[in-house]
Amino acid sequence: MRKYIPDPSHVITPDDIQLREKLSFEVPPLKIVDKKMKRLRTKEIPLVKVIWNETTGDATWELESKMKEQYPELF
Repeated sequence: MRKYIPDPSHVITPDDIQLREKLSFEVPPLKIVDKKMKRLRTKEIPLVKVIWNETTGDATWELESKMKEQYPELF
């Protein structure tokens, strides 16, 4: 390994993050890529797969009703 030589062009500016009172922040979802129905004994629950960050591949399955309520522009 070689010693690092400082260069002013290597400075990375941090993203502006809006923090809430409890020092938490919200990442908006990018898009919905899949839908499925989870079956329980007596009912079915509609789920959607939400992509939160494409570069890292962060994705989760969320309730469709919750996502429609919070982010109607995705549907």
